[in-house]
Amino acid sequence: MKPEDPESLQPPSKTASVHNITTDAVFGDITEDSPNYRDVGWVGTAALMTKSMLGLGVLSIPNALGVLGLIPGVISLLAIATIATWSMHIVGVFKINHREVYGIDDVGYKLFGVFGREFLGTAFCVYWIFVSGSGMLSISIALNAISTHGTCTAVFVAVAAIATFLLSSIRTLSRMGWIAWIGLVSILSAIIIVTVAVGVQDRPAAAPQEGIWVSDYELFKKPSFLEAISAVSSMVFAYAGTSGFFAIAAEMREPEHYTRALVVCQSVVTGTYLSIGIVLYYFCGSYVASPALGSAGPLMKKVSYGIGIPGILVSTVIVCHLPSKYTFVRLLRGTEHLAANTPRHWITWLSCTFGATLIAYIIASAIPVFNSLVSLIGAFFGTLMSFQPMGCMWLYDNWSKNKRERTVRWYIMVCWSVFVIVVGFFLMVAGTYGSVVEIIKNYNESGGSAAWSCADNSNSV
Repeated sequence: MKPEDPESLQPPSKTASVHNITTDAVFGDITEDSPNYRDVGWVGTAALMTKSMLGLGVLSIPNALGVLGLIPGVISLLAIATIATWSMHIVGVFKINHREVYGIDDVGYKLFGVFGREFLGTAFCVYWIFVSGSGMLSISIALNAISTHGTCTAVFVAVAAIATFLLSSIRTLSRMGWIAWIGLVSILSAIIIVTVAVGVQDRPAAAPQEGIWVSDYELFKKPSFLEAISAVSSMVFAYAGTSGFFAIAAEMREPEHYTRALVVCQSVVTGTYLSIGIVLYYFCGSYVASPALGSAGPLMKKVSYGIGIPGILVSTVIVCHLPSKYTFVRLLRGTEHLAANTPRHWITWLSCTFGATLIAYIIASAIPVFNSLVSLIGAFFGTLMSFQPMGCMWLYDNWSKNKRERTVRWYIMVCWSVFVIVVGFFLMVAGTYGSVVEIIKNYNESGGSAAWSCADNSNSV
């Protein structure tokens, strides 16, 4: 049986406009005097989708190819891209079929009841807040690289947190669209500059500087299971923005155009991952840096980070906005304050953005093994929210069809959905195991970095 959703408090299941009042199944009555939570066009949706995924994750792809080998790496990337694209498509289909769905917690309630709602909702917040913290550290790396460690790293992280809070407090995704475009242009420009620089230089910065040098890239390699699963997990993490697409779809003017935006998004993302990954690994071989912006030497690292820092900031802002908006909707859903400029509306909204930013900042600054912990959270929660629920969502909508409607395509899709669920659990367990082993290894070797450290964190990238 399918339980009734108590959070579906708005009676209409579709958007309707009467006398300049739009009634939405999630946000309630939206008037001309209230923030318009249904004003993102499909082009803006494509930009938000693309920027939510295309951050520093792309810079780990060349290193992943270096672990797996060029051909197995490309095959693995395409396989993950295929599963991820289907999963993202199901998000849009499910939203159209169930207009009252806002986030993955609503999906969890429909699939597994109260436990599913609370578990997936908590996982969603934990995952994106940790990613926000990772973004703040990435900004501090960029500022250290540009300024040649001009001040204490803890100061740079604090600056990143302040900027993140201010920009993520923009209430509607439609008004964040222009920020997404700036971020896309910024990060793509930085990546292209590094790629071109590596191609025209005699050798990468980390390679031996004496004698004749030839790239030592390999078509096939024989990594250990731990090395291979870590490389694949980094590819999964690069596509792990799926759970954020629920909120983006919820603010579209026309959710029916979701698939159109998704095609643009995945074409840009996968094309970028493939081209940048292949070119950088081909020219740098085993000397490719991770993140790859350091592959072309100190000067180009400064240039690329200088150009790319707006893109890193925008990624951090978007991933901080998502858990803030989720909490905001959960707190005010079904009340007049959700879509009205009341004091309670503003206090709740700013409290959500400030709380998410503060938690991300504290986690990023205070945990000695933060980078390894982000990998652990990404391996467990990132996969859990990007693959398994989407397979269950298709089965939820299609399993109860009459036997006469069960065509060959239906059986194929059932097998595919089960396959996605199984693969998701395998990658989640294996990736989590690899991350735990890596945390233990790194901590035994170095003891982790100090809390609120002033040390230069750009030296290794």
